[in-house]
Amino acid sequence: MSNILVAYFSATGTTKRAAKGLAEALGADTFEIVPQTPYTSTDLNWNDSTSRSTSEMNDEASRPPISGTVDGMASYNAVFVGFPIWWYTEPRIIDTFLESYDFSGKTIVPFATSGGSGLGKAPERMQRIATGSTVAAGRLLNGHQNPNELRDWAQRLGLMR
Repeated sequence: MSNILVAYFSATGTTKRAAKGLAEALGADTFEIVPQTPYTSTDLNWNDSTSRSTSEMNDEASRPPISGTVDGMASYNAVFVGFPIWWYTEPRIIDTFLESYDFSGKTIVPFATSGGSGLGKAPERMQRIATGSTVAAGRLLNGHQNPNELRDWAQRLGLMR
């Protein structure tokens, strides 16, 4: 078991590919954040003001339920949390994940995939939710990522030797 966890939510598979590459580069464990009710393509239609994803993102209190839990969360010092950018921030299911565990003393590192925007307000929001943690500088992981650069990033954050 590693002391680093890569937890991720992937609606279409893009973030999953990024998370798997990151975990492999870091020798980290993985946990897929799976919604109890899977998202359909209709749910993900951001052009539809009545779609599930739009409704969730318009409701600050929305916390979509997650299927499954992380075994041994207390043993991780650092948790990389990955997600697609929705409306310039993290999807509400990430908020569910962050509220489900005690992150006190842990370092959280956001990473995201996006078709055009950066992390937006995600790190700031994540810090407010995961009280007692340190939310480090995150980054986008679009396209192919060089494993050496990913390890260097973790080393610069003080998470690896």
